[in-house]
Amino acid sequence: MKHPVIRCLKELSEQSKLRRMESFIQHGDTSCLKHTVAVAYYSIRFAEFMGIKYKKTDLIRGALLHDYFLYDWHDGKKERKIHGFTHPTAALLNAEKDFSLTDTERDIIKNHMFPLTIMPPKTRESWIVCLVDKYCSLYETFKRNNAYNRINRRKAGNCLELYSVIKAI
Repeated sequence: MKHPVIRCLKELSEQSKLRRMESFIQHGDTSCLKHTVAVAYYSIRFAEFMGIKYKKTDLIRGALLHDYFLYDWHDGKKERKIHGFTHPTAALLNAEKDFSLTDTERDIIKNHMFPLTIMPPKTRESWIVCLVDKYCSLYETFKRNNAYNRINRRKAGNCLELYSVIKAI
């Protein structure tokens, strides 16, 4: 059976511009796509480790789309200087154009940058993604080069399959 992140990743990539996220760097040398896959994967791991009940599909889809802003925020344009405050709105607008979203998915995308954005997350799935996104972002920023190299080499679990799927799309 395919990992649920892989299933959602394939479904979303077939009907959207999701593949474009691989060409944009998020933090360090990690692409936006790899970052969102890591956030989705570790959000599930965190929720299950903590014993939190959650809507799995909403959490995964929201995590995969939370940075669906589809531009290079490192391009030096003046408006990108406040990217941390504005990209959730851009990601939500793009996601709403390409997908039918649940309220939980919308909340994840819109509020994942709390406290930079004023409104806090409203659902437990949103809080999970908000926290895990911060963790992954810090890891990618300070690790800098090939942040998920250790995961890529792991034989156990579904990590290897997750990242091989990214390379295939």
